Amino acid sequence: MKMKVMKVMKVWELLLILSCVSADIIHEDLYITGCSDSDGEDMYALDGEEMWYADFTNKRGVEPLPSFIDSFRYVEGTYEGAVTNQQICKDNLKKRRNAMKDIPPELDPPSSPIIYKRDKVELGVQNTLICHVTGFYPAPVKVYWTKNGENVTEGTSINVPFPNKDGSFRQSSRLEFIPQQGDIYSCTVTHPALTQPLTRIWGEKLFTSQPGVGPAVFCGLGLTVGLLGVAAGTFFLIKGNECS
Repeated sequence: MKMKVMKVMKVWELLLILSCVSADIIHEDLYITGCSDSDGEDMYALDGEEMWYADFTNKRGVEPLPSFIDSFRYVEGTYEGAVTNQQICKDNLKKRRNAMKDIPPELDPPSSPIIYKRDKVELGVQNTLICHVTGFYPAPVKVYWTKNGENVTEGTSINVPFPNKDGSFRQSSRLEFIPQQGDIYSCTVTHPALTQPLTRIWGEKLFTSQPGVGPAVFCGLGLTVGLLGVAAGTFFLIKGNECS
C-alpha cells in the first residue's frame, strides 16, 4: 500500500491516519484527506462506515448515516478546516510533483459495477438505486446514470472514495427514482485504467394484482381434488366386486 501512495503523488496527494482503541472492543478510526489538480477529499470514518465528508462542490459537510442512527455530530468549523487542508494539500502536491519528476501512477481498473435497489419496488413509490464499484486505483471513478437511454443527473449523488484493505478503493453512487412499468435504468463507470466504460443495466417487470384470480385458483384446486376422490372411490369399488 505504501508503494501505491508514493506512485500516485503525480495526480493525488493522499494522507491516511489510522488509529485503533484497544479494550474489550476494538474500533478502527479512519481519516482521509487528499487532493488532485481538479478534485479533493476530506473524510472521517469509524469501523468501515463514513461518518462525515466534505462536499467541496456544494461547499458543506455531509453526515451520510441515516437519521435514525444515534450518531454524534461534528463540531462547527469542520468543513472550514477541510478547505484549509485542501490548500495545504495542493501546495504539497506541487512540491512532490516537481521532486518526483511526474512518475506515472499505477493504475488498477474497477470491477464490474453492481446495481441494486434500496427497498422493495412498488409502482409510484420513491426508491433508490445504488451503483457500487470497487477494486480501482487511484480514486475516484465517475458514474453516469441513464433512464430509458436518456442521461439523468437530477436525484443523483456519489459518496467519497473509501479505501479497501488491499490499497484499492470502493465507491457508490445513488439515484432517487419513482418506479414505473417498463422503465430501464443503467449506471456507467469510467476510470483512467479502463479502455472503455463499464455499464450495468437494471430493469424490473412490475405486476399489479388481478382481482378474482385467487378464488378461481382455489375453486379449480377444489374441483381437481374432488375428481381425484371420485376416481379413487370408483377404483376401489371395482376391485371389491372382482374379489367377491
